Amino acid sequence: MDFTLTPEVEETRLAIRKFVEERIMPLEEDPASYDDHENIDLDLLKQIQAQARDHGLWSLSMPKERGGRGFDTVGMAACYEEMNRSIFGPVCFNAAAPDDGNMYVLNKVATDEQKERWLQPIIDGKVRSSIVMTEPAPGAGSDPGGMMLTRAEKKDDKWVVQGRKWFITGAGVADHFILLARTSDEPRRNLTAFLFHKDDPGWEIERRIPIMGPEEHGGHCELVFNGMEIPDENRLMGVGEGMKCVQIRLGTARLTHCMRWLGLAKRSLEIANEYISNRDAFGSKLSKRESVQLLLGDAAMDIEVGRLLTMKAAWALDQGSRARKEVSMAKVAVADVLFKAVDTAIQLNGARGYSKDTVLEWIYRYARQAKLVDGASEVHKMVLAGALKENGMDFWSWGHPET
Repeated sequence: MDFTLTPEVEETRLAIRKFVEERIMPLEEDPASYDDHENIDLDLLKQIQAQARDHGLWSLSMPKERGGRGFDTVGMAACYEEMNRSIFGPVCFNAAAPDDGNMYVLNKVATDEQKERWLQPIIDGKVRSSIVMTEPAPGAGSDPGGMMLTRAEKKDDKWVVQGRKWFITGAGVADHFILLARTSDEPRRNLTAFLFHKDDPGWEIERRIPIMGPEEHGGHCELVFNGMEIPDENRLMGVGEGMKCVQIRLGTARLTHCMRWLGLAKRSLEIANEYISNRDAFGSKLSKRESVQLLLGDAAMDIEVGRLLTMKAAWALDQGSRARKEVSMAKVAVADVLFKAVDTAIQLNGARGYSKDTVLEWIYRYARQAKLVDGASEVHKMVLAGALKENGMDFWSWGHPET
């Protein structure tokens, strides 16, 4: 495992750092930069996205022939971390969830015709996208294969969809959707993935679900399907291969969350370190206090552990492994370290950290979801326990991971 970055990736990483510092971070201080849901204003976003594209910092994970940079997962890890030094960062580079994961899976499994219609507009930044999977109880959550209630029934050359979904990220502004629905009761092959457009009849957004933290563009919505018809040509992969499609998407998508969260964790300590280096108390700088040093040093070490787990998982994916164990370890660890880093930074900043004078309170509210999204931490720990039971001492093996 060699995490030395290629010259192209390192040059791009540094360019992203400069772009974020000079063009995006200053926007955080202006209330006019925010929309009604505490994210970057959409008109302002379009201006920054145009600048990012002009600088060659756009859609890094997508093939060069489609307008991206063709970076592998290790390259993405290094660059995405830099992007999320700002709370506004990833979406400015077309590297935010859920678009990033949707682009990845469409590029992997869609037909050429589907790529041209459904993928290319997302890469070009002309449309946003969403993946429609989670359901209200007793429907699908962490166990979609066993609990999916939304059904798609084949009638002639179309599929008719009935059901309800919720916490569908980005649905409020998305044009292109990936839908997972039950198409049979056959074990292991009961789900199928489909593509649909926002203007297709037979579905609606019932509500945008209020949440504790700041929202991604388009929010987290509850959707109702009442006889929506999807042509069979808009089926993604084979009938019954829905779980396979989702697994292809989620491995990398979960890891990109970790990459971005590490950027927020580092930003939190950056704010804390600047404050304690200048704040006097009881006759000396706060940074001279051993109790303060212990808090900062512990959080900094945990961030580095999270980075190494993320990079190992990225490397494993680039070797062709599914990297389930590696991704799950990174997901659990980085979700915890993000919360710890921002909590530490708020503590060291005192009342200033709890106020809106810094972005720490924004990050703090955002961080709580990290232990829930794309699989709760407890589910990932179950994956790890299963891997330990199956592999024994080989759980900690070196070298190339199993595929």
